[in-house]
Amino acid sequence: MTDDTKSSNAMWGGRFAAGPDAIMEAINASISFDKRLYAQDIRGSRAHAAMLAATGILTNSDAEVIGEGLLTVLSEIEAGDFPFSTALEDIHMNVEARLKALIGEPAGRLHTARSRNDQVATDFRLWVRDQADAAITSLTALMRVLVAQAEKGADWVMPGFTHLQTAQPVTWGHHMMAYVEMFARDRSRFEDARKRMNECPLGSAALAGTGFPIDRHMTAAALGFDRPMANSLDGVSDRDFALEFLSSAAICSVHLSRLAEELVIWSSAQFRFVAMSDKWSTGSSIMPQKRNPDAAELIRAKIGRVLGAAVALFTVMKGLPLAYSKDMQEDKEQVFDAADTLMLALAAMTGMMSDLTVNTGKLEAAASSGFSTATDLADWLVREAGLPFRDAHHVTGSLVALAEKKGCDLPDLSLEELKSAHPALTEAVYSVLGVHNSVASRQSYGGTAPDQVRAQVARWKGLFA
Repeated sequence: MTDDTKSSNAMWGGRFAAGPDAIMEAINASISFDKRLYAQDIRGSRAHAAMLAATGILTNSDAEVIGEGLLTVLSEIEAGDFPFSTALEDIHMNVEARLKALIGEPAGRLHTARSRNDQVATDFRLWVRDQADAAITSLTALMRVLVAQAEKGADWVMPGFTHLQTAQPVTWGHHMMAYVEMFARDRSRFEDARKRMNECPLGSAALAGTGFPIDRHMTAAALGFDRPMANSLDGVSDRDFALEFLSSAAICSVHLSRLAEELVIWSSAQFRFVAMSDKWSTGSSIMPQKRNPDAAELIRAKIGRVLGAAVALFTVMKGLPLAYSKDMQEDKEQVFDAADTLMLALAAMTGMMSDLTVNTGKLEAAASSGFSTATDLADWLVREAGLPFRDAHHVTGSLVALAEKKGCDLPDLSLEELKSAHPALTEAVYSVLGVHNSVASRQSYGGTAPDQVRAQVARWKGLFA
């Protein structure tokens, strides 16, 4: 090895044996990750070949042998027998090279009237569309579990919190249905994104379309798209579909993280509202009493990866001129990781919520503490004594202060003590100081009353049917 060679290798680092050429191959090749697009790539190529034959650009015999050859390539990849090559850069060239080895000269005609630019845009869009469908299915499964929890616990009282301080009593069912609504919005975001992404880039070629008499409506229909994209520049350069998927995934991950945080809090020794099964808990290597909610904690952390992926792709796309730039090779790894992360988190949350044990005694005891029916007392003064709400609020606040001083809760105050705050208070006020009466009174649409919860459960069960 000459001194110059030693210097070159030192400059490029010990990771590379061949200097700049190896560096370029490593940064340029995408096969290490875009091989995940093999099924979409082969599906798109088969649709393209069939269209080329239908329009007379290819002979039927060439199209048939191409189609059969692509199925052979597909079976090889699925069997784990396919030799992916970094030198061939990406999934498109790997598939085409293998196809040529299998069928010879007709393989070279497959790329007529298309470019890798519209090919990758189509492959990636098909893959993201599949992931949107998977997210919709997974969210529906989670929502079903939450609705079942709500139906089971429509009457279970628990504390409702603001600022993580006891606010008013609510029902377990009401709390569960709040997450149903949140995840329903997530599902609708994926559904909306899917509608917008369901246009086909294939046929945009490199950026300007093609002079061949192709039928883009045919390939769009064959691939399950609603229509071809209307502008070839937009067709090869658009990644809005991936950004929308990541944005929807990030918001969904926030909701998963919030529910996971509640599970962590609720399962703690200080709360003991719930217990997670052994399947979703771990022990400690040193503290034998520990039962750690690791699955919930990991779900809580996953938002970092998903949000990071969204920020990364937004950053890649923000300054790109039309049409295609190699920067777009950086569009896939983040989306792949975010999709994997989201699907895992959804599956884990569905599992945790499906076999969760709820300690209804702890819930009710907590709901009855912390002056949770103070608002009910103020409302009673408005309804029964005609006080303005602000005056009723002041009276109730003075009674809370008295109860705090005595170290008891509002229902434990004597009638004489209640009357000391306002003479209009009577024995009847005790009826609203019980948590079950409190939640039963919240009959407004969307309220926590068990009847309202059951109505929402019935509505959702009807939507699932």
